[in-house]
Amino acid sequence: MTVIDLRSDTVTKPSAAMRRAIAEAVVGDDVLDGDPTTRLLERRVAELLGKEDSLFFPSGTQANQTGIALQTRPGTELILEANAHLVHYELAGVAALSGAQIRPVTTPDGLLTGELVRAALRPASPHVPRATAVAVENTHNAAGGKVMSPEVMAGIATVATQAGLGLHLDGARLWNAAAATGVPLTRLAAGAGTVMVSFSKGLGCPAGSCLAFRAADRALAWEIRKRLGGGMRQSGILAAAALYALDHHLGRLQQDHAHAKLLAELVADCPAVRPSAPETNIVMIDLVRERDTVDAVLPKLTQAGVLLVPFGPRRLRAVTHLDVGRDEVERAAAVIRRVVG
Repeated sequence: MTVIDLRSDTVTKPSAAMRRAIAEAVVGDDVLDGDPTTRLLERRVAELLGKEDSLFFPSGTQANQTGIALQTRPGTELILEANAHLVHYELAGVAALSGAQIRPVTTPDGLLTGELVRAALRPASPHVPRATAVAVENTHNAAGGKVMSPEVMAGIATVATQAGLGLHLDGARLWNAAAATGVPLTRLAAGAGTVMVSFSKGLGCPAGSCLAFRAADRALAWEIRKRLGGGMRQSGILAAAALYALDHHLGRLQQDHAHAKLLAELVADCPAVRPSAPETNIVMIDLVRERDTVDAVLPKLTQAGVLLVPFGPRRLRAVTHLDVGRDEVERAAAVIRRVVG
C-alpha cells in the first residue's frame, strides 16, 4: 500500500532535478568569507519581496525569531493574532529569546486588521507595558491557510506606522498567498520591516528560509543568527535547492490549491465530516459525530494509508503539495469517507 502523506507540505522529497542542482552548487564557507550561491539566493529573495536585503536561515522559526528580535525590545509587547504560529508553535521563543510579551488578539477568522491592532494598543501609562511591534501571518496556518489581502496588510501597516510600531510578516507560505491572489509578493510584503519566507513549505526544499529586512539591519541580523546557532558553512547546497524551487516550483502552487479544493469537495457530502473551504493548500476537516474524535479516527486513517495531523480534539488538517497528485487526492478522499463515514 502506498501511503498518501497529507500531514504537511514539508514532507516533500527533493526532486531528481533539485538534487542535481544541490550536487552542482558552487559553495564557500558562509561563516568565514561567504558562500556565493547563498548570496545569490539572498539577493533574489530581497528583490522578490521588495526589500533591500535578506539573510538565509536553517529554519523558519529561527528566521521568525530573528525578525522579532529586530523589531521588539525586552519588556515590551508584540501584538499578533491569538492563533498565530508565533503564539503556539515556536516554544515561547518571543518571551525566551527577545524578552517580549505576546499581546494576543482574538479574531473570528484568523485575520488581524488595522482596527484590531489599534484597539489592542494600551493607553500610555507608567503601569502597563507598551507595544513595540506587530506580527502578522500570511497565509495563516491555524486558520486553514487563510490569505491576508494586501488591503488588510496595508491597513495594519498604516496603524503600525502611526503608532511607531515595527511590523514583522511571518510569510512561511507567502508564496501560496501570491499564487491564490495573483498579487505580487512585493505588494503582499509592503509595509513590513522584516519578512520571513520558507522554502521547505510548498516549494519542495529539504530545509531553509530567508528573512528580508533593511540593508542597515544586516549586521545585527547576522549577529542574532550567529547567537542562535544559525551560521552555516557550505550553505549553498541548501540555497541551490531554494533557487531551483523559485525557478521551477513557485509557478505550480496553484495545482496544490486545486487539489485542496478537490479534496474538500470529495468529502463534503460525507455526513460525518465538515471540511473547510480552502483558499490555498490547507484543508481543515472537522469530525461531526460525537463518537468521532481525533484520537479514535487518526489511527484508522493511518492504518488505511492516509496521514493527516490533529489540529484539535475534533479537527484534522490535510495539506496538499507537489508530491501528491490528483489520483492520490481522490484515493485519500475515498479513504476518509470509508473510515469516517
